[in-house]
Amino acid sequence: MGRKFFVGGNWKMNGVKKEIDEIVAFLKTGPLDPNVEVVVGVPAIYLNYAKSILPANVQVSAQNSYKVAKGAFTGEISPAMLVDNEIPWVILGHSERRNVFGESDELISEKIAHALEAGVKVIACIGEKLDEREAGKTEEVVFRQTKAIADKIKSWDNVVLAYEPVWAIGTGKTATPQQAQEVHDKLRQWLSTTVNPAVSESLRIIYGGSVTAGNAKELAKEKDIDGFLVGGASLKPDFVQIVNAKQ
Repeated sequence: MGRKFFVGGNWKMNGVKKEIDEIVAFLKTGPLDPNVEVVVGVPAIYLNYAKSILPANVQVSAQNSYKVAKGAFTGEISPAMLVDNEIPWVILGHSERRNVFGESDELISEKIAHALEAGVKVIACIGEKLDEREAGKTEEVVFRQTKAIADKIKSWDNVVLAYEPVWAIGTGKTATPQQAQEVHDKLRQWLSTTVNPAVSESLRIIYGGSVTAGNAKELAKEKDIDGFLVGGASLKPDFVQIVNAKQ
């Protein structure tokens, strides 16, 4: 069994009901490649609304959750709440959570471990900033971020790892297919030696960073790129072409 291609659409802080209806309409029209697992990351307040109208071949994901089940954490939601609402996925460690909201590797790894223990599947994000890439620190940064996760979790079975170079998110700059493949390959080598070869072989590593209908097909050809985490383009009908990039 090969790794099933996975495409996540991260809506970020976008979408009122009217706009969600429009997104759902183009997802229903599709057609979406049946061999691709499709998940959309929905603002928390609209998770149940989106779930109630999305087609059966599109799953929903929360965009964040906290590291404990309940308590005095105003504004947060917990994996227990996601489970209670039958929300199967959560995106954790996104660069905006790291760089806008100041979340540390340690906090992110605790959140990931708790979500998995609660029964929620995780799209775990890692990636370097532009100054880190220009300083030749890409591997150092992504290995450090991945090690923080590896140190806390018991199993990678319900994890999708999303490599998102921060300098390529929302900037229009995209890592070339070769640049993206190189990091994915290095991550697999690291996982093989640091975690174990079976995880390295089975874990889906997806790419995020200004993915468009125009570049998705080339990126999808690379052997270690198992899909995409898409931001702005997931709000537009082009998202269907990105889902179908392997066809």
